[in-house]
Order: sequence, then structure tokens, then C-alpha cells
Amino acid sequence: MRSRTLAKALLALSWILAPGLLAADPVEGTWKTGEGEDGGYAHVSIAPCGDAFCGSISAAYEPGGRESKTYPHLGRQLIWDMRAEGGNRYGGGQIWAPDTGKTYLSKMELKGETLTVKGCVAGGLLCRGQDWTRVD
Repeated sequence: MRSRTLAKALLALSWILAPGLLAADPVEGTWKTGEGEDGGYAHVSIAPCGDAFCGSISAAYEPGGRESKTYPHLGRQLIWDMRAEGGNRYGGGQIWAPDTGKTYLSKMELKGETLTVKGCVAGGLLCRGQDWTRVD
């Protein structure tokens, strides 16, 4: 009888705690990049990949906001190996920049609905960044 009561209590506790354990990391979702020099922008979907986060280009938009179905980098991975560092900061990853075709060390910081994404050189001393806004 006592073991049944304990089992029921543990089951009830697991139902209460499970949603919090399964909650998505705040960085997960789709983000609108800043505009490029031509005024175009992309949507990047960030999701877990192993014990880190990765992001891929899920949509591209021409200047003026019309979706481009022919953008050559659709589906391309843009971010990889990004790890949560606490305090809504992420680092240790890499980012590929479509405008230069180069890969850089990367770090990100989430503040509300804005994700600041930076690509860095010189061991992280010199960085260039963009603010991305949450789409969903």
C-alpha cells in the first residue's frame, strides 16, 4: 500500500515537472536577420543539434519583402556548434556569412525578442554583428 502511494506521488510529480524539463531553449525558433547591403534578408531557424544549437536559412526575402524561392542558399546551415553559456549567452560556435562566403567564430546574446549575432576574427577580439528579431 505504501509503495503504491509513493508511486502515485512520483507519477504526479513527474506530470508537474515534465513540461519544464521539455521546454524549448529561448534561442530556438525562427529569426529575421538584419538587411544585407541590397536590402534583402533571411529567416534563420535555430534548433538543437546534438548538445549545441545550429541554424539554417529557412526563407529568403528580396528588398521590399517579396519571398525569393530561388535564393541559392536556402536550407544551408549558417550557424553550428553554438553552446549555451548561461545568462542568455551562446558561444563557441561558428557562423557562415553569405555576403563574404567565409566562416567566422561566433557568439550570440538574447535580449527579449532580439538576438545579437556576431562573427569574430582574431580569436574573438574583432567582431561584426547584426540584431535579429524573432519571427516565431
